Amino acid sequence: MEQRNAGNSDRITREYLDSLLLEMRHIDNVKPDTTFKLYGEEFTTPIMMAALSHLNNLHDDGMVEMARGAYKAGAVNWAGMGDKEELERITATGARTIKIIKPYENNEDIFDRIRHAEACGALAVGIDVDHAFNGSGEYDNVLGYAMRPKTFEEIREFAASTKLPFIIKGVLSERDAYKCLQAGVRGIVVSHHHGIMEYALPPLRVLPAICKVIAGQIPVFVDCGIISGMDAYKALALGATAVSAGRVIMEPLRENGADGVCRKIQQMTAELKGVMARTGCADLVHMDSTVIWKP
Repeated sequence: MEQRNAGNSDRITREYLDSLLLEMRHIDNVKPDTTFKLYGEEFTTPIMMAALSHLNNLHDDGMVEMARGAYKAGAVNWAGMGDKEELERITATGARTIKIIKPYENNEDIFDRIRHAEACGALAVGIDVDHAFNGSGEYDNVLGYAMRPKTFEEIREFAASTKLPFIIKGVLSERDAYKCLQAGVRGIVVSHHHGIMEYALPPLRVLPAICKVIAGQIPVFVDCGIISGMDAYKALALGATAVSAGRVIMEPLRENGADGVCRKIQQMTAELKGVMARTGCADLVHMDSTVIWKP
């Protein structure tokens, strides 16, 4: 038990986030702008929803209510595992939604869900590659659905099959980032899937190296442990295009539905603006990694 606690990736991620310190830069500063552009569309904030699933235990029709909150906040919405009818109700809210699909054993199931995301008017679509294996090294099974790892060629086929931007979620190495870029992927999520493996690198620790590989060619998103505007700022300063807030929006969703989600994203965005104002960042284009001091 002690060994498992020592290797808890969520704890390690939190400690690394908190270890990053910031300079203050006050002279010549202006009021910051958090306007965020993605895939040809404009949003109020770079703080997005995470690719959550199965939120009905928190609120009636929880995934749809989360989407309503994202729409009200001017944020990008993400949707994880769920049936087709749920995605249709999510996108009907007006929230610009990125649909993430599990790595199902049968690739036709993946192609079918890609086509459905297109039909729903999703902003983008992608696959969650880090759910291929379980902790015993066997193929994973999620809620009765068999999973399988995907090859470079399969990922290239998925990306080429759709007119939507295709995203890979679960990148935590320069090697996978390079493969995604070569496969024609149009976005990656740097993530360890809420500690799916012990002793996983904190996303922000590997982020600068991944961003160097990507070299601005596609968006780089970050999730895992983003709970404040300060966390978001650190990720953005280190090269992220945008960040996802997951567990931090669950209690607001449970208590106040879409309004709670909207207020939480607005609060985090206000915190982000506050840090930007005190570090000389006028907008998201001018984020500067040299403001961060690492341990």
